[in-house]
Amino acid sequence: MSTLRVPGFLSQATLRRFSVVEYERLVAAGVFDEDDPFELLDGYLVRKMPKNPPHDSCLQLMDEGVRSLLPSGWCVRNQSTIRLPQSRPEPDLCLARGNARSYLTQHPGPEDIGLLIEVADSSLALDRTDKARLYAEAGIDEYWIVNLVDRQIEIYSHPTAEGYVQMVVFSESQYVPLVLDDVQVGTIPVAEVLP
Repeated sequence: MSTLRVPGFLSQATLRRFSVVEYERLVAAGVFDEDDPFELLDGYLVRKMPKNPPHDSCLQLMDEGVRSLLPSGWCVRNQSTIRLPQSRPEPDLCLARGNARSYLTQHPGPEDIGLLIEVADSSLALDRTDKARLYAEAGIDEYWIVNLVDRQIEIYSHPTAEGYVQMVVFSESQYVPLVLDDVQVGTIPVAEVLP
């Protein structure tokens, strides 16, 4: 199994990996506060990048854009936890089957998720590599990166155990098709969701 890259002064031998079950026990026991700035990625606690105004504005614009297109039976989860085999990431947006009450007792898993979206500026490298790999390994059908650095949206699809097979870039002048369960439910104008 591949793992997240760690700084050279650390080695796999000095790091402690947690299973999702162990992590959930620690959260339930109150060891971690739900607002602590980290997430479990591939068994490691990884500090989340701080958010700046362009990130937060883009997140709000994207949330409004996808929410307005969602068909019945789908909900938007904003910076909420999802449950993968070795990870508990908190993507910026998750389009999941169900409604606001569907996840009162559990976080959505891969079978519940139609689309994950990350807004990226300082986190761009992590989102393109490690998060893309984790999402593909878990079988998430489609993953978007709203790339604030290059002012584009990158669509990753066709997941395999090694990563996503296809990546398509949509520029500011284009519209991204929003597809859920192989049905296009609308389009998102890239320029309207970029800050």
